[in-house]
Amino acid sequence: MHGLEHFTLTPADLLAFGGYFVLLSLVGWWFGRHEKQQADDYFLAGRSLPWYVVGSSFIASNISTEHFVGMIGASMVYGICVAMTEWGNVLSFSVLIWVFIPFLLASRVFTTPEFMERRFHPALRQLFAVLTVVSNVVAFLAAVLYGGGLALHKLFGWNLPVAVVALALVAGVWAIYGGLRSVAWTDFLTVVVMIAGGLMVTLLGLKMLAGPEGSLWDGWQVMLERNRALVSPWREAALRHAQHIVAQDHYNRLSVFQPATHQTNPWPSLVLGLFSVSIWYNVINQFMIQRVLGARDMYHARMGIVLAGYMKILMPLIVVVPGLILFARYPEVMNQPWEKLQTEADKGYVHMLQTLIPAGLRGLFLAALFGAIQSTVNSVLNSTATVFTLDIYRRWFVPRASHAHLVRAGMVSATVILAVSILLAMYIERLGSGLFVYIQTLYAFFAPPFSAVFVLGILWRRINGPGALTAVVLGFAFGIAVKLYVQLDPQHPKWLEPFAMQGILNWAFCSVVCVAVSLLTRPPRPEQVTDQLTLNWRKLDIFGGLGTRWFNSVVTWWLLFVLIVLGLMLWFSGLVY
Repeated sequence: MHGLEHFTLTPADLLAFGGYFVLLSLVGWWFGRHEKQQADDYFLAGRSLPWYVVGSSFIASNISTEHFVGMIGASMVYGICVAMTEWGNVLSFSVLIWVFIPFLLASRVFTTPEFMERRFHPALRQLFAVLTVVSNVVAFLAAVLYGGGLALHKLFGWNLPVAVVALALVAGVWAIYGGLRSVAWTDFLTVVVMIAGGLMVTLLGLKMLAGPEGSLWDGWQVMLERNRALVSPWREAALRHAQHIVAQDHYNRLSVFQPATHQTNPWPSLVLGLFSVSIWYNVINQFMIQRVLGARDMYHARMGIVLAGYMKILMPLIVVVPGLILFARYPEVMNQPWEKLQTEADKGYVHMLQTLIPAGLRGLFLAALFGAIQSTVNSVLNSTATVFTLDIYRRWFVPRASHAHLVRAGMVSATVILAVSILLAMYIERLGSGLFVYIQTLYAFFAPPFSAVFVLGILWRRINGPGALTAVVLGFAFGIAVKLYVQLDPQHPKWLEPFAMQGILNWAFCSVVCVAVSLLTRPPRPEQVTDQLTLNWRKLDIFGGLGTRWFNSVVTWWLLFVLIVLGLMLWFSGLVY
């Protein structure tokens, strides 16, 4: 992908782009105009969100430049297996729908750190709160702002720091002003624009591969054939970095099942990733689960996650297939040195905008890209401010603060968090690992200790605070030790290099430590193992809030979601291609 001249927007582009932000601002103002004197209303939208907003906001919060920039770049390098980052959520979504939603809604908590204190220990709440703020700033906000700034820089030649600051100001305003209600409803609008714009880029890319006389199906076949990498120059392109990707001489770009040595998607992570990362990301990660806690009732929470599941099925068409198209069109990019390859691949989506989108439509696609940025910034900023205000500021400084005081503190903390994220975003490019790998590596570091103690704590009443706290502290030390071992010992096992495998090993270590220390110390107090804090299968309302007819049934639509994902995994299992 050779460098292109920066392009300008036509009046039609500016109208589309400006119209999107005007409409977004109206929606943010309208739903954020309500009184915000109660913390429940500001931080959880008064628990009033309908299912279509819960699901849309859940996905919009998740989609960011990690996808439009990072995942497209990663799929260009690694192939279809990157889609498992989306399709693999079938396990965590199913557990969320059938177990965690009835459990979490019954507990009536504001934040997951609050749950950690009630079930385990006040110190664990504080540790989780601090690390949640740190991970949100480092792994989410800074990364998203960097990806968006990179897009502005490549498209228009903007100075990167200027682009990052401009994005932060535009994206963060509604989270600060209106709280979760504004964020969730602007997400609903944003996800529609993102899907429409993203699909159009994919369709135009397939048309490019098909040629002037070819159909979209012809383009699809060309894309698959070239990604099979059986003939030159695609074969040489795929083999160029096979040793870095799978520590072998070759790999199948069209299979979701990859060796345990695969850098991003080793096969053990397909199942064990549920426990090491997915539980943390989708269940105890505040900025995701906050939408569920803000739902009207259990039906709207469950059906919202079902809707999010269908969007996860669709997402690879928007953020993975374009990477396969880029590999099919520009195999020579793979000739880059490994240290530069992923950074170059991260420019793929913007390159497609430059080469495929005609003047007059670019405004829509820029709205899709920046919609992804603003939705994630809004969501992460709101949830980070929630955790900081309720779990750090109130507990450490003003324990008797009024609701109005907490709302004001939330607005101020959101502003400060945004400023810190802007500064950190300036340094990500120096890491050279690619945006997708950067973010996923941080997930695999932060998630395992908390995932292990959370699951054990709700499943087994014998798990206590000392066990959980010890497991978390030693888990982070163990994670650092593993990374140092891989870096310093050239004889380390190759399967230990992928961040996902390190996360799985750390999760197993934390689970053993948590159980061992809990059994060697006193059992938890009775108030720490109530039915609101641990699973009581006999009292859990598993079959409540499932709908009244087959066509609005959670069971019907969840089952169809599962079958579609299993079908896609079978299709791209390596048996067909």
